Amino acid sequence: MKIITNSVEGIKEAAEILAGDGVVAFPTETVYGLGANAFSKEAVTKIYKIKGRPSFNPLIIHVDSYEMARQYGVFNKSANILAQKYWPGPLTIIVKKRESDVVVSATAKLETIALRCPSNIIARKLITELDKPIAAPSANKSGKLTCTSPRDVFAKLKNSIDAILDGGDAELGLESTVIDCSLERPSILRLGNITSEEINSCLDYSIAPSIKTEKQIKSPGQLLKHYSPEADLILNANRPRQGDIFLSFGPHPKEIDGLTLTESKNLVEAAKNLFTFLHKLDRLSKAKGGIPIKVAPIPTNGVGAAINDRLIRAAER
Repeated sequence: MKIITNSVEGIKEAAEILAGDGVVAFPTETVYGLGANAFSKEAVTKIYKIKGRPSFNPLIIHVDSYEMARQYGVFNKSANILAQKYWPGPLTIIVKKRESDVVVSATAKLETIALRCPSNIIARKLITELDKPIAAPSANKSGKLTCTSPRDVFAKLKNSIDAILDGGDAELGLESTVIDCSLERPSILRLGNITSEEINSCLDYSIAPSIKTEKQIKSPGQLLKHYSPEADLILNANRPRQGDIFLSFGPHPKEIDGLTLTESKNLVEAAKNLFTFLHKLDRLSKAKGGIPIKVAPIPTNGVGAAINDRLIRAAER
Protein backbone atom coordinates (compact mmCIF):
# COMPACT_ATOMS: atom_id res chain seq x y z
CA MET A 1 0.00 0.00 0.00
CA LYS A 2 1.30 3.45 -0.92
CA ILE A 3 0.81 6.55 1.23
CA ILE A 4 0.20 9.53 -1.06
CA THR A 5 0.76 13.04 0.25
CA ASN A 6 -1.97 15.61 -0.32
CA SER A 7 -0.70 17.82 -3.13
CA VAL A 8 -1.54 18.60 -6.74
CA GLU A 9 0.78 15.79 -7.80
CA GLY A 10 -0.57 13.45 -5.13
CA ILE A 11 -4.19 13.96 -6.15
CA LYS A 12 -3.24 13.36 -9.76
CA GLU A 13 -1.44 10.13 -8.79
CA ALA A 14 -4.45 8.94 -6.76
CA ALA A 15 -6.77 9.70 -9.71
CA GLU A 16 -4.50 7.72 -12.04
CA ILE A 17 -4.75 4.71 -9.72
CA LEU A 18 -8.54 5.01 -9.74
CA ALA A 19 -8.59 5.37 -13.53
CA GLY A 20 -6.59 2.13 -13.73
CA ASP A 21 -9.24 0.21 -11.74
CA GLY A 22 -7.35 0.57 -8.47
CA VAL A 23 -8.71 1.26 -4.99
CA VAL A 24 -7.71 4.34 -2.99
CA ALA A 25 -8.69 5.35 0.53
CA PHE A 26 -9.30 9.10 0.63
CA PRO A 27 -10.41 11.69 3.19
CA THR A 28 -13.82 13.27 3.44
CA GLU A 29 -15.12 15.63 6.11
CA THR A 30 -17.01 12.70 7.69
CA VAL A 31 -14.76 9.60 7.61
CA TYR A 32 -12.23 8.02 5.23
CA GLY A 33 -13.79 6.53 2.12
CA LEU A 34 -12.63 3.49 0.16
CA GLY A 35 -12.82 4.76 -3.38
CA ALA A 36 -13.27 3.11 -6.78
CA ASN A 37 -14.10 4.49 -10.20
CA ALA A 38 -17.90 4.17 -10.21
CA PHE A 39 -17.80 3.26 -13.93
CA SER A 40 -15.47 0.29 -13.37
CA LYS A 41 -17.08 -3.06 -12.61
CA GLU A 42 -13.65 -4.48 -11.78
CA ALA A 43 -12.87 -1.75 -9.25
CA VAL A 44 -16.30 -1.83 -7.61
CA THR A 45 -16.02 -5.62 -7.28
CA LYS A 46 -12.69 -5.10 -5.51
CA ILE A 47 -14.38 -2.78 -2.99
CA TYR A 48 -16.93 -5.43 -2.04
CA LYS A 49 -14.24 -8.12 -1.81
CA ILE A 50 -11.80 -6.03 0.26
CA LYS A 51 -14.49 -5.05 2.74
CA GLY A 52 -16.25 -8.42 2.79
CA ARG A 53 -19.37 -6.40 2.11
CA PRO A 54 -22.64 -8.12 1.15
CA SER A 55 -23.65 -7.44 -2.45
CA PHE A 56 -27.11 -6.21 -1.40
CA ASN A 57 -25.57 -3.24 0.46
CA PRO A 58 -25.23 -0.30 -1.99
CA LEU A 59 -22.31 2.12 -2.12
CA ILE A 60 -22.49 5.91 -1.91
CA ILE A 61 -21.59 7.59 -5.19
CA HIS A 62 -19.47 10.69 -4.54
CA VAL A 63 -19.65 13.63 -6.95
CA ASP A 64 -17.88 16.98 -7.11
CA SER A 65 -21.00 19.09 -7.67
CA TYR A 66 -24.78 19.20 -7.74
CA GLU A 67 -24.55 19.39 -11.53
CA MET A 68 -22.59 16.13 -11.69
CA ALA A 69 -25.10 14.46 -9.35
CA ARG A 70 -28.00 15.34 -11.65
CA GLN A 71 -26.37 13.25 -14.40
CA TYR A 72 -26.93 10.12 -12.33
CA GLY A 73 -30.06 10.77 -10.27
CA VAL A 74 -33.53 12.28 -10.68
CA PHE A 75 -33.92 15.06 -8.14
CA ASN A 76 -37.46 15.82 -6.98
CA LYS A 77 -38.44 18.91 -5.00
CA SER A 78 -37.27 17.60 -1.61
CA ALA A 79 -33.96 16.36 -3.01
CA ASN A 80 -33.35 19.69 -4.72
CA ILE A 81 -34.05 21.65 -1.54
CA LEU A 82 -31.70 19.49 0.52
CA ALA A 83 -28.91 19.49 -2.08
CA GLN A 84 -29.05 23.28 -2.41
CA LYS A 85 -28.98 23.67 1.39
CA TYR A 86 -26.41 21.09 2.47
CA TRP A 87 -24.11 20.38 -0.49
CA PRO A 88 -21.20 20.34 -0.43
CA GLY A 89 -21.52 18.65 2.96
CA PRO A 90 -22.19 15.55 5.08
CA LEU A 91 -25.53 14.59 3.54
CA THR A 92 -26.22 11.61 1.28
CA ILE A 93 -29.40 11.87 -0.81
CA ILE A 94 -31.08 8.78 -2.27
CA VAL A 95 -32.99 9.42 -5.49
CA LYS A 96 -34.26 7.41 -8.44
CA LYS A 97 -31.31 6.69 -10.70
CA ARG A 98 -30.89 7.64 -14.33
CA GLU A 99 -29.42 5.36 -16.94
CA SER A 100 -25.68 5.97 -16.81
CA ASP A 101 -22.28 4.31 -16.78
CA VAL A 102 -22.38 3.80 -12.99
CA VAL A 103 -22.04 0.02 -12.65
CA VAL A 104 -25.17 -1.72 -11.37
CA SER A 105 -23.29 -3.50 -8.57
CA ALA A 106 -22.42 -0.13 -7.02
CA THR A 107 -26.12 0.51 -6.49
CA ALA A 108 -26.82 -3.13 -5.50
CA LYS A 109 -29.06 -3.45 -8.58
CA LEU A 110 -31.59 -1.08 -7.01
CA GLU A 111 -33.66 1.46 -8.91
CA THR A 112 -32.21 4.15 -6.64
CA ILE A 113 -28.80 5.72 -6.21
CA ALA A 114 -27.19 7.24 -3.11
CA LEU A 115 -25.34 10.46 -4.00
CA ARG A 116 -23.12 12.76 -1.96
CA CYS A 117 -21.08 15.86 -2.70
CA PRO A 118 -18.47 16.09 0.09
CA SER A 119 -17.26 19.41 1.45
CA ASN A 120 -13.71 18.09 1.90
CA ILE A 121 -11.72 19.87 -0.79
CA ILE A 122 -9.29 16.95 -1.27
CA ALA A 123 -12.18 14.60 -2.01
CA ARG A 124 -13.74 16.99 -4.50
CA LYS A 125 -10.42 17.65 -6.25
CA LEU A 126 -9.90 13.90 -6.56
CA ILE A 127 -13.33 13.43 -8.18
CA THR A 128 -12.69 16.37 -10.52
CA GLU A 129 -9.27 15.02 -11.48
CA LEU A 130 -10.74 11.58 -12.22
CA ASP A 131 -13.62 13.29 -14.07
CA LYS A 132 -15.94 10.49 -12.97
CA PRO A 133 -17.94 9.81 -9.81
CA ILE A 134 -16.26 7.75 -7.08
CA ALA A 135 -18.09 4.84 -5.46
CA ALA A 136 -16.99 4.80 -1.85
CA PRO A 137 -18.12 3.13 1.34
CA SER A 138 -16.20 3.78 4.56
CA ALA A 139 -12.59 2.56 4.53
CA ASN A 140 -12.87 -0.42 6.87
CA LYS A 141 -13.86 -4.07 6.94
CA SER A 142 -17.62 -4.54 6.69
CA GLY A 143 -19.31 -4.24 10.07
CA LYS A 144 -16.13 -3.15 11.83
CA LEU A 145 -15.01 0.16 13.31
CA THR A 146 -15.06 3.10 10.93
CA CYS A 147 -11.71 4.77 10.24
CA THR A 148 -11.35 8.52 10.58
CA SER A 149 -7.57 8.76 10.18
CA PRO A 150 -5.03 7.45 7.66
CA ARG A 151 -3.17 5.53 10.40
CA ASP A 152 -6.29 3.56 11.29
CA VAL A 153 -7.00 2.84 7.62
CA PHE A 154 -3.45 1.55 7.25
CA ALA A 155 -3.74 -0.62 10.36
CA LYS A 156 -7.04 -2.19 9.29
CA LEU A 157 -6.58 -2.57 5.52
CA LYS A 158 -2.79 -2.83 5.22
CA ASN A 159 -1.86 -4.15 1.77
CA SER A 160 -5.37 -4.99 0.54
CA ILE A 161 -5.71 -1.59 -1.19
CA ASP A 162 -3.47 0.31 -3.58
CA ALA A 163 -3.03 3.60 -1.74
CA ILE A 164 -4.14 6.02 0.94
CA LEU A 165 -4.43 9.70 0.03
CA ASP A 166 -3.40 11.27 3.34
CA GLY A 167 -5.60 14.21 4.27
CA GLY A 168 -5.14 14.09 8.03
CA ASP A 169 -7.92 13.29 10.47
CA ALA A 170 -11.55 13.62 9.38
CA GLU A 171 -13.20 16.81 10.57
CA LEU A 172 -16.55 15.41 11.74
CA GLY A 173 -15.89 11.76 12.59
CA LEU A 174 -19.33 10.29 11.80
CA GLU A 175 -20.63 9.02 8.46
CA SER A 176 -23.00 11.26 6.53
CA THR A 177 -26.67 11.63 7.28
CA VAL A 178 -28.64 9.65 4.69
CA ILE A 179 -32.10 10.73 3.54
CA ASP A 180 -34.23 8.79 1.07
CA CYS A 181 -35.93 11.19 -1.34
CA SER A 182 -36.84 8.53 -3.88
CA LEU A 183 -40.39 8.34 -2.51
CA GLU A 184 -42.96 11.11 -2.19
CA ARG A 185 -42.41 11.30 1.57
CA PRO A 186 -38.68 11.41 2.44
CA SER A 187 -37.26 9.35 5.29
CA ILE A 188 -34.00 9.50 7.21
CA LEU A 189 -32.16 6.18 6.90
CA ARG A 190 -28.97 7.09 8.78
CA LEU A 191 -28.34 9.79 11.34
CA GLY A 192 -25.26 11.99 11.16
CA ASN A 193 -24.01 15.50 11.89
CA ILE A 194 -26.93 16.99 9.99
CA THR A 195 -29.69 16.26 12.48
CA SER A 196 -33.30 15.24 11.89
CA GLU A 197 -34.34 18.60 13.37
CA GLU A 198 -32.29 20.42 10.73
CA ILE A 199 -33.73 18.26 7.94
CA ASN A 200 -37.27 18.93 9.14
CA SER A 201 -36.64 22.65 9.39
CA CYS A 202 -35.25 22.70 5.86
CA LEU A 203 -38.19 20.77 4.38
CA ASP A 204 -40.73 22.64 6.52
CA TYR A 205 -42.47 19.46 7.64
CA SER A 206 -41.68 16.66 10.06
CA ILE A 207 -40.23 13.28 9.13
CA ALA A 208 -39.04 10.72 11.66
CA PRO A 209 -35.83 8.74 11.29
CA SER A 210 -36.35 5.24 9.88
CA ILE A 211 -33.11 3.66 11.04
CA LYS A 212 -34.12 0.12 11.90
CA THR A 213 -32.90 -2.77 9.79
CA GLU A 214 -35.01 -2.94 6.64
CA LYS A 215 -35.82 -5.99 4.49
CA GLN A 216 -34.36 -4.14 1.50
CA ILE A 217 -31.20 -2.23 2.29
CA LYS A 218 -31.22 1.12 0.46
CA SER A 219 -28.40 2.78 2.35
CA PRO A 220 -25.18 2.00 4.20
CA GLY A 221 -25.61 1.97 7.98
CA GLN A 222 -28.90 0.02 8.05
CA LEU A 223 -27.44 -3.31 9.18
CA LEU A 224 -28.18 -3.99 12.85
CA LYS A 225 -24.61 -5.08 13.66
CA HIS A 226 -22.23 -2.43 12.42
CA TYR A 227 -19.28 -0.19 13.44
CA SER A 228 -18.07 -2.92 15.85
CA PRO A 229 -14.74 -3.05 17.69
CA GLU A 230 -13.21 -6.43 18.54
CA ALA A 231 -13.97 -5.83 22.23
CA ASP A 232 -17.49 -6.08 23.61
CA LEU A 233 -19.16 -2.76 24.39
CA ILE A 234 -21.20 -2.20 27.53
CA LEU A 235 -23.36 0.88 27.04
CA ASN A 236 -24.81 3.34 29.57
CA ALA A 237 -22.24 2.38 32.22
CA ASN A 238 -22.48 4.84 35.10
CA ARG A 239 -20.09 3.35 37.64
CA PRO A 240 -16.79 2.14 36.20
CA ARG A 241 -14.47 0.37 38.60
CA GLN A 242 -10.69 0.22 38.78
CA GLY A 243 -9.49 -2.25 36.17
CA ASP A 244 -12.22 -1.29 33.68
CA ILE A 245 -11.72 0.41 30.33
CA PHE A 246 -14.08 3.36 30.22
CA LEU A 247 -15.14 5.77 27.48
CA SER A 248 -16.53 8.71 29.39
CA PHE A 249 -18.62 11.75 28.52
CA GLY A 250 -17.44 14.73 30.56
CA PRO A 251 -14.56 14.69 33.06
CA HIS A 252 -12.88 11.27 33.15
CA PRO A 253 -12.82 9.52 36.53
CA LYS A 254 -9.38 9.34 38.14
CA GLU A 255 -7.56 6.00 38.27
CA ILE A 256 -9.80 4.48 35.56
CA ASP A 257 -8.20 3.48 32.26
CA GLY A 258 -9.77 5.05 29.21
CA LEU A 259 -10.59 8.31 27.50
CA THR A 260 -13.27 10.97 27.52
CA LEU A 261 -15.12 11.77 24.31
CA THR A 262 -15.37 15.36 25.49
CA GLU A 263 -14.34 17.02 28.73
CA SER A 264 -16.88 19.82 28.20
CA LYS A 265 -19.82 17.55 27.19
CA ASN A 266 -19.77 18.99 23.66
CA LEU A 267 -21.61 16.54 21.39
CA VAL A 268 -19.90 17.70 18.19
CA GLU A 269 -16.51 17.07 19.81
CA ALA A 270 -17.76 13.69 21.03
CA ALA A 271 -18.84 12.73 17.51
CA LYS A 272 -15.45 13.69 16.08
CA ASN A 273 -13.63 11.57 18.68
CA LEU A 274 -15.94 8.54 18.78
CA PHE A 275 -14.33 6.16 16.30
CA THR A 276 -10.76 7.36 16.85
CA PHE A 277 -11.09 6.70 20.59
CA LEU A 278 -12.84 3.36 20.08
CA HIS A 279 -9.87 2.26 17.95
CA LYS A 280 -7.49 3.28 20.76
CA LEU A 281 -9.53 1.57 23.46
CA ASP A 282 -9.91 -1.55 21.31
CA ARG A 283 -6.13 -1.82 21.18
CA LEU A 284 -5.98 -1.30 24.96
CA SER A 285 -8.61 -4.02 25.45
CA LYS A 286 -6.56 -6.44 23.35
CA ALA A 287 -3.49 -5.67 25.45
CA LYS A 288 -5.52 -6.41 28.60
CA GLY A 289 -6.77 -9.75 27.34
CA GLY A 290 -9.94 -8.60 25.58
CA ILE A 291 -11.87 -7.05 28.46
CA PRO A 292 -15.03 -5.07 27.53
CA ILE A 293 -15.12 -1.34 26.91
CA LYS A 294 -17.66 0.41 29.11
CA VAL A 295 -19.30 3.51 27.63
CA ALA A 296 -20.96 6.32 29.59
CA PRO A 297 -24.51 7.43 28.74
CA ILE A 298 -24.55 9.93 25.86
CA PRO A 299 -27.37 12.51 25.53
CA THR A 300 -29.68 11.86 22.57
CA ASN A 301 -30.27 15.47 21.54
CA GLY A 302 -28.71 16.90 18.38
CA VAL A 303 -25.83 14.82 17.00
CA GLY A 304 -26.08 12.71 20.15
CA ALA A 305 -28.80 10.71 18.39
CA ALA A 306 -26.28 9.72 15.70
CA ILE A 307 -23.64 8.84 18.30
CA ASN A 308 -26.10 6.59 20.13
CA ASP A 309 -27.18 4.93 16.88
CA ARG A 310 -23.52 4.03 16.14
CA LEU A 311 -22.96 2.72 19.67
CA ILE A 312 -26.10 0.57 19.71
CA ARG A 313 -25.12 -1.08 16.43
CA ALA A 314 -21.47 -1.43 17.56
CA ALA A 315 -22.59 -3.20 20.75
CA GLU A 316 -24.80 -5.72 18.91
CA ARG A 317 -23.45 -9.29 19.04
